[in-house]
Amino acid sequence: MIFPSFLQPRDRIGITAPSAGIAAEDHEALNLSVSRLREADYRVIETENVRKGGIVSASAAERAAQLNALIQHSDVAMIWCACGGDFLLDILPFVDFESMLKRPKWVQGYSDPTSLLYTLTTRYDIATIYGTNAGGFDEETVPPHAQYSLDLIGGNLAPQHSFETYTHRFRDEGEQAVVWETPRGDFSATGRLLGGCLDCLSDLFGTPYDGTADFVERYRDDGIIWYFDVFALSAEAVYRTLWRMRECGWFATARAIMVGRICFPHSQLDLTYRDMIEQALPDLPLVLEADVGHVPPRMTMINGALATLTTENGKGTLTMTLE
Repeated sequence: MIFPSFLQPRDRIGITAPSAGIAAEDHEALNLSVSRLREADYRVIETENVRKGGIVSASAAERAAQLNALIQHSDVAMIWCACGGDFLLDILPFVDFESMLKRPKWVQGYSDPTSLLYTLTTRYDIATIYGTNAGGFDEETVPPHAQYSLDLIGGNLAPQHSFETYTHRFRDEGEQAVVWETPRGDFSATGRLLGGCLDCLSDLFGTPYDGTADFVERYRDDGIIWYFDVFALSAEAVYRTLWRMRECGWFATARAIMVGRICFPHSQLDLTYRDMIEQALPDLPLVLEADVGHVPPRMTMINGALATLTTENGKGTLTMTLE
């Protein structure tokens, strides 16, 4: 596993928009996020597509070219995706993965950036970071889960613990207690951490960007701890996606599986996500309602890190090491 170097003070972070960009009405929030990175003593540059609105920030070729410029830039230590979107996968045929192999650097984002991160890790054995996007540090006080992302890029790999509460930004439920559900009992498991947004992973099956089979075999002795962030897949679609993953051998060496809080839950057949996940993944240790993904607070995951996941009485701890 190739682990890029963590950042040093005054290192340069390149922000780009490989999927959607950030529209004008959100530029003030982006400015605050960029100021947070600068306050952490990093230099920041933006590609020209970052502050473009619309479904995508530019054409696929243009988005890839701007990403490639950061990959090839000798003075850029890290690439940070500005935000999510829907169509990052269109840039994959144009990405200069070979240059990334020659000069590996951290790439971070969550949601639609999954397709890029997952390809880098499974196809090219380069560790990547699934965590807060570059435009996500826009609160007056940086919340602990986002602060962890800032600390991590500087090399702080402190254990992450499940949080106490969450508030679903799309549902008027108020503050809710965080309770990690372990339908098959509490456990402790160790393996290589791998995953991302399930909505995006479902698009990669059988493409040149799906290196899962080789990755699972390469790290057979370590096993895999999978984590999944569900944005808008129905309960039925989650079942079908996990079934296909299982039948393709993705879970042949699985040690445990984490599924985060569902961002937009729905079912055409009035089915529950818990039932669908349990049916799709028989006999594997499971954590549901975990601090993963679109419903913060979220843990920051290093794809490719050796991780230990421990659960107890509705809470959990994740520890990552780079080895």
